[in-house]
Amino acid sequence: MTEPTTTGAEPRQLLPTATAGQTWATLRTELARLPGLSAVAGTLLVAASATGLVAPWVLGRLVDDVIAGSDTSQIVTWAGAIAGAAVLAGLLTAVGAAVAARLGETVLARLRERVLDRALHLPSATLERAGTGDLVARAGDDVAVVTNVIATSGPAFLGALLSVVLTAAGLFALDWRLGIAGLVAAPAYALALRWYLKRSIPYYARERVATGERAQATAEALRGSATVRAYRMEDAHVARIAARSGVARDLSLEIFGLFTRFGLRINRSEFVGLAAVLLAGFLLVRDDLVTVGAATTAALYFHRLFNPIGLLLFESDSVLQAGASLARLVGVTALPDTATPAGPEPARQARPEPAALEVTVAQHRYDDGPVVLRDVDLRLAPGERVALVGASGAGKSTLAGIIAGIIAPTHGSVTLRGVPLVELGEHRLRREIALISQEVHVFAGPLADDLRLADPDATDDELTAALDLVGATHWFRTLPDGLATEVGEGGRHLTAAQAQQLALARLVLADPAVAVLDEATAEAGSAGARDLDRAAVAATEGRTTLVVAHRLSQAATADRVIVMEHGRVAEHGTHAELLAAGGGYSQLWRSWRMPGPVPPQGRGSTEQIEEQPVLG
Repeated sequence: MTEPTTTGAEPRQLLPTATAGQTWATLRTELARLPGLSAVAGTLLVAASATGLVAPWVLGRLVDDVIAGSDTSQIVTWAGAIAGAAVLAGLLTAVGAAVAARLGETVLARLRERVLDRALHLPSATLERAGTGDLVARAGDDVAVVTNVIATSGPAFLGALLSVVLTAAGLFALDWRLGIAGLVAAPAYALALRWYLKRSIPYYARERVATGERAQATAEALRGSATVRAYRMEDAHVARIAARSGVARDLSLEIFGLFTRFGLRINRSEFVGLAAVLLAGFLLVRDDLVTVGAATTAALYFHRLFNPIGLLLFESDSVLQAGASLARLVGVTALPDTATPAGPEPARQARPEPAALEVTVAQHRYDDGPVVLRDVDLRLAPGERVALVGASGAGKSTLAGIIAGIIAPTHGSVTLRGVPLVELGEHRLRREIALISQEVHVFAGPLADDLRLADPDATDDELTAALDLVGATHWFRTLPDGLATEVGEGGRHLTAAQAQQLALARLVLADPAVAVLDEATAEAGSAGARDLDRAAVAATEGRTTLVVAHRLSQAATADRVIVMEHGRVAEHGTHAELLAAGGGYSQLWRSWRMPGPVPPQGRGSTEQIEEQPVLG
């Protein structure tokens, strides 16, 4: 399923949803991995349902004994049996529900781990197209729905199903004609359920999608909150979230209306069934074919079905929601594993191997949208630092995503050392090319763990050296516990500039051959801009680097500058060459009154630039 977005943004292509067959197959596989717990849970639930049949049967015998004039001791014995059966049934039901819930929680935990594992190993392009909202809704809302059913209504639903089966068998055991009378209600129940399922199942699938879209709209607004405020787009984003929420709300109300009408059909089915059993019992007793006690037991058995059948049908609402959510989880786990087997890691080098990267994009568009890139033919020499500049919507981030291997060009290719990126495999691609955007995340936990995400084997000295290289020494030395300091949520709060330095330190530790910085220093204010620019230069020294420049000072210190206009390369050359050419870049640069001399060509110091032109 694809959701259109605004022009220039990649359309959302939601992650797949499993079919009913795939979902059941996954459940069977997971249950088979826990044979002992599955057997205990099944045995306890069957025993609890079977024990529940004792009381109606004993009451029927009691009626026959009273009619026969039995003494008081026999009646007391039957009363004791009823009480004992009730207590035993309650205990078995409680223990069975607890074991079944444990079984379900274990299966769900393993399934959730598989979802997370597959999500973390999916190609970046797949996650980019799906959007964070879809994945967050699956890992959050869908898991919560399934968990709620497993912990509460799930065991009760299974117990009710067993009760219906065993009670129906008990009716036939009393007399086959009483059993047939009870089945008279089956068509009425089936028609009621068919009416409900036909109308509700599509609603539940649409409701889960609507929940994901609402989560996506919220995530986008929060993630870009600074930009939203800067351009005064708060009302537009709030309206978008309200529209998505309204869709989800309207779907819920329509489902509730269906559910209410479903309840009326259930009551009608109960009336039909009980009337048929009572009539059959009356006729059989009149003809001395069964005893009054047997007819009483049959009526009690059928009456006993009211609650389990009602629970089955009414809880089908929750079970259907859980089924829709479970299918969305299984859909993620069923995605093909595109990761190539990781061979032995090469020895880490002080500097990455030089790598030439060539990009040819005849045309790129998002689905059926307008062309956003065309006629792009670039070569980044080994170790070259190239700045990409242009106005908003010029195609800079799209080109950066293509170079980083996150976006596959519609018509074109990207090669690294002459090998197409699509042939590298996700593991090697991420090892060779690193992308840092302005949206970086500080993971909750010790600072050392956050840094070791890039290199699990890095020593404390290497971690410290990486932080020193990117200029983080001044704040790192103030941390109370050094590398053991808790950062992120619940720990030490890092500023936007510090978070970017942390991301650049991870880049140093990952040691890729190619670095793509997509406005990676844009979050810094004017005071921290120079520091982050220096950090970026230091972190990418010796690497083939593409910088989507947020400030022209970054372009001035690059080896080469590429100017994008309307998805095309309008100009390219060194900073000095473009200034001398007198084109658009020169006009943009000279529109700013720059005190002090112009920075020299190539990787010069940014200290001479006091005012830094900011690109849109």
